[in-house]
Amino acid sequence: MELIQGAEELPAPRVALGARGLELWHDVLADHDLRTDELRVLEDACREVDLIERLEEGLRGAPLVVNGSQGQPVANPIVQELRQHRSLVSRLLAALKLSDAEQQERDAGRRSQQARRAALARWNPA
Repeated sequence: MELIQGAEELPAPRVALGARGLELWHDVLADHDLRTDELRVLEDACREVDLIERLEEGLRGAPLVVNGSQGQPVANPIVQELRQHRSLVSRLLAALKLSDAEQQERDAGRRSQQARRAALARWNPA
């Protein structure tokens, strides 16, 4: 995988990404070291973000309600597509299990407090 020149050398995506996808790529890799399989999931999320951007552009100025196959009013199909693609981005990013340093510290502190309470209960039964 190619490296991007900059303050830090980050792996370049294997496919061309749009502005929003590339922004997500850089934001995630600036704070996380990902394995090859995780890079693929990130790349998919970035491509989805770019697709969402294009769908949103297509929806701008378009009616939210259109005529269905029988002439009945229905929601613009782009609205449904946006919802599905946003949900997919959420699942892809969740699959990466990214966490920030603050969250890790809070989790460690919570585990430490739980361990302390367990030890006190074990050694000082009521």
